[in-house]
Amino acid sequence: MAERRRIVRQWREGDARALVTLVRAEGSSYRRPGAHLLVGAEGAYAGSISGGCLEAEVVRKAGWMVRAGARVERYSTMFDDTAEIPYGLGCGGVVDVLIEPAETAECGAYLEAMERSLGGKGFAVVTWLPEDGRKLARVAFAADGGVVFASAGLSAGEIASVWVTNGATGILADTSDVFVERVSAPQRLFVLGAGDDAMPVVRMAALLGWNVTVADGRAQMARRERFPEAERVIVATDVAELGMGARDAVVVMSHSYEQDRGSLTGLLRDGFGGFIGLLGAAHRSSLLVSEAAAALGLSVAECCARVHAPVGLDLGGDGPEAIALAVVAQVQGWAQGREGAARRLTAEFVAEQIARDGASRYLRAQCAVATSELPER
Repeated sequence: MAERRRIVRQWREGDARALVTLVRAEGSSYRRPGAHLLVGAEGAYAGSISGGCLEAEVVRKAGWMVRAGARVERYSTMFDDTAEIPYGLGCGGVVDVLIEPAETAECGAYLEAMERSLGGKGFAVVTWLPEDGRKLARVAFAADGGVVFASAGLSAGEIASVWVTNGATGILADTSDVFVERVSAPQRLFVLGAGDDAMPVVRMAALLGWNVTVADGRAQMARRERFPEAERVIVATDVAELGMGARDAVVVMSHSYEQDRGSLTGLLRDGFGGFIGLLGAAHRSSLLVSEAAAALGLSVAECCARVHAPVGLDLGGDGPEAIALAVVAQVQGWAQGREGAARRLTAEFVAEQIARDGASRYLRAQCAVATSELPER
């Protein structure tokens, strides 16, 4: 997603000669189909289609390659100096890349869909590849299936053949000569807590191109200058004000027991279906979950199933940056459907913790951060 931002920035600055898209990959490939490279003037480029193997060659030749229009080029990354396909670099795969001139309406539609996706709108872009004498053609669909762009000459039947509505979602058909890409909106992360340890979380999420919102009820901490990479910095404690959706991720990490309990209770009460991460020791998290469950009339097991606590993959290390890496890595895994062996509370573990120290009022007194005592930052 950060790569997409760089591509859009270079395009809007007027430095765009050709757009390169990885459309097929056989064998080992560093990038997956859908990777993009925008080639500008005098060797400038944004994005990548490999791990550095192909960029120099493609950037050097892209300008003259598209003089007659878009084309598909095949590159081998095998160790084979005798192969007819250029050029073996040992990565172990064969890739096809679409190279198209940037000044066409089709390329402009693609880049505009990228730009609009960064603002939260999802698109599906379908491209008929320039093969067997057929010129490149393209149609872009909005999330609701509406056509926002279609190449001249495409019939209604051709457009309908690559989009089949199914309720509120669309199912796209893919064939050997049609490349389909979903241009999704960036992952959204809500960091509920504006302490110092939230700063590396926001920085790392921003490096991935995510849209990050920081919210905290303490105005002296929830300040824009503390979180320049965040999209929004808000003074708020009511999660209902933040406009979260089912694809969003939330990390509760204010270090104020009362504020964290309010945030967690609000998320569970409102039926938030995205990622809920709770930072803190397992004992503290157990008490928070048990009190939120009691306040909402839910079972502890139900709440444990919805909360990732302690949040963060068990990567080892110490300090804010190491913790931030573990947290962001877990959210990334969740967003990609590859969460793996994440740590989770269970009802049995919570019961053990409560039985060991049922004096939650004492723990709250130890963990709560009084607003009046916070230093100015």
